[in-house]
Amino acid sequence: MNLANKLTLARVFMVPVFVCFLFLNNLFGNYCSLLIFVLAAITDWYDGKIARDRNMVSTLGKFADPLADKMLVSAAFISFVGIPALHIPAWIVILIICREFAVTGLRLVAVSEGIVVHASEGGKIKTVFQMVAIIVILLLLCLKGYMGYMPDFLRLTIEWLPLSLMLIVVALTTWTGIEYLIKHKGILAEKDEKGEKGEKGERDEESNC
Repeated sequence: MNLANKLTLARVFMVPVFVCFLFLNNLFGNYCSLLIFVLAAITDWYDGKIARDRNMVSTLGKFADPLADKMLVSAAFISFVGIPALHIPAWIVILIICREFAVTGLRLVAVSEGIVVHASEGGKIKTVFQMVAIIVILLLLCLKGYMGYMPDFLRLTIEWLPLSLMLIVVALTTWTGIEYLIKHKGILAEKDEKGEKGEKGERDEESNC
């Protein structure tokens, strides 16, 4: 196993550790979860750079890298719903995860047809914004331990900024998901046409028998 894949798998193993620290529900756990997520984000950037620069691109890496990203981001968003102080409703996270399932399903169909669906610019921006939003929300969780020393306007900002960030995330995520489906709808249409032709051929064969 090459170095890039080791970093990717390390990111997968960080997910349960990240969640455990986050649900300690204290300042120490919040700081640790922030540190772990930042390290995971760094490995996300670094393993891709290593794979490209050292020609270490592999089938395992193509499978594990996006999976590790989705596991980490989904774990963070789902955990945020379970933290009342963040005021993040479940429907936001449900929409985000449904979008990821839809795009992943589209890519699987495309691969079965020998087509590679590359990440769009909007998709890349979405991923970066998700990572940044999670880091900011984790930082705000850390700051909540010092809210007693802050003026009212700052406390109000820290209280409701996580929800505002998540609303932007869900809007961006939904928009890029719709963009993917519209741009590549021909893949699904082509699949349907082939299926219809196959069924027609079977019916013709039955009628000839």
